Amino acid sequence: MADLDDAVATRGVAVIGAGPVGQTTSLLLARRGVPVVLLDGRPERDPVGSKAICQQRDVLDVWEFAGGGRRIAAEGVTWRTARTFHRDRELFADHLPDAGVSEFPPFVNISQARVEEILDEEIARQPLIAVRWDREVVGLAQDSSGVTIRCAGGRHVRAAYAVACAGARAESVRRALGVTFGGRSFDDRFLICDIRADLPDWAGERRFYFDPAWNPGRQVLIHPCPGGVFRIDWQVPEDYDLAAEQRSGALDERIRAIVGDVGYDVVWSSVYRFHSRVVDRMRVGRVLLAGDCAHLYAPFGARGLNSGVGDADNAAWKLAWVLRGWAGEALLESYHAERHAAAEENLAVTTATMDFLVPHDEDRRCRREAVLTGAASDPGLRGQVDSGRLAEPFWYVASPLTTVDETRPFAGRPPRATVPSPGPGILVPDVPVSVADCTRLRELARSGFLVLAAPEADLAAAEAVLTAGNRRGGTDEGEWTGPLRVLAADDVDPTGSVAAELGMRSGELWVLRPDAYVAAVITDPRDLGPVLRRACGRAATPVR
Repeated sequence: MADLDDAVATRGVAVIGAGPVGQTTSLLLARRGVPVVLLDGRPERDPVGSKAICQQRDVLDVWEFAGGGRRIAAEGVTWRTARTFHRDRELFADHLPDAGVSEFPPFVNISQARVEEILDEEIARQPLIAVRWDREVVGLAQDSSGVTIRCAGGRHVRAAYAVACAGARAESVRRALGVTFGGRSFDDRFLICDIRADLPDWAGERRFYFDPAWNPGRQVLIHPCPGGVFRIDWQVPEDYDLAAEQRSGALDERIRAIVGDVGYDVVWSSVYRFHSRVVDRMRVGRVLLAGDCAHLYAPFGARGLNSGVGDADNAAWKLAWVLRGWAGEALLESYHAERHAAAEENLAVTTATMDFLVPHDEDRRCRREAVLTGAASDPGLRGQVDSGRLAEPFWYVASPLTTVDETRPFAGRPPRATVPSPGPGILVPDVPVSVADCTRLRELARSGFLVLAAPEADLAAAEAVLTAGNRRGGTDEGEWTGPLRVLAADDVDPTGSVAAELGMRSGELWVLRPDAYVAAVITDPRDLGPVLRRACGRAATPVR
């Protein structure tokens, strides 16, 4: 293990926090050949409570590349119907689209604790990851060659870079980095109970209640989980006392108001307050901030953990490219540009939801009541009912790494439960492919940069441009990008589904990043150099 520690000190990464975001970051780095030391201040794992439960399709895809995505999906509960009620009346039911070209469902519900167990098993099989429990971080120092992490008890860890995934309470880390954590906290509290009960009619759907008779003036959210468990969230007053309700029997009455006379067991319960906060910087020198350490959101829409995995995916490939010498440190600044924009988007979406759930003044309360009362009979009002826009990937259309295609303008945030048309800055659809070592397009893309040639594209000219760049670069991977493939779309999938799903036009070259986002769509092979340099954070000349 000493050799691994030495490697981390000189060409590896220290990941602070062994929650799912830290675990994912570590696995993604190791998958790309980067040694990692994973630090956590706890003495050991504490698998208590469901915590984050809604795992989104594109996150399952990331976990499959890291290790364990199919297992997590198989163990989780798939739900496709989201029902919304006002008092005792159902307003509408949204039916999530099926998996389509993706092998993963839109969402699965599985406890964060179980996800952590599965990721721990993957980490145990990875020789490039060393796990260090009982390493509470109390200070950070940086110099031109690395980061020194000071832990309680006088212990130190040295690494070339660090990713701080230390959670919401990581004030010592944020203070050491000099970042602010501005935002707001909500007065109302929320009670969570995981109950085990026989409720077969609810097993495949999420239920959201506005102002039910059994929680007047507030909201209730119910989610199915594996093993016959249901997660119930009640909005409760600021002075709510869980212990007092347990002693008096009021908690049993609260649960029975929902489940009726069905037998049940309380598996776990907790009371917490929501926060909406984002750090002002997600990169400070050689340290990147990710997950709850960088941002906190109200959970309606499941944007917390899902967004944290997006941070991990973005950070890992960029750190690997810098550490392997395929890109300069300027690439790391794009982590802040892309993921801070994602954090601000998630903050705006979840804050709008909380403003609808908890109106701040009488005018807003009256407006909300009118929307909820009318939505049952007026389909035009249903789009104004905000119980949380479900998690979705962020689109890097304004990123400094993205080459704009004026023939594919980004139309803005699409309707709920839909995604934008493929194009620069958009996560590529996960289309099945027929390649010797890959069965999915995203899996193929994650091996490095990928250039996909549409029918009638000048594939020979594209290969010649990249071969010339390789000679100038002086390594097998060349000056452009590190690992790189150039493939014809028809060779990747002779059925034509890849070209059809992407909306490829004759003669186009699609450049995909190692996180499966589209970096550029071009027609002139001579533009490959500029767009690849831009996608790696290097200065780029304009494309033709």
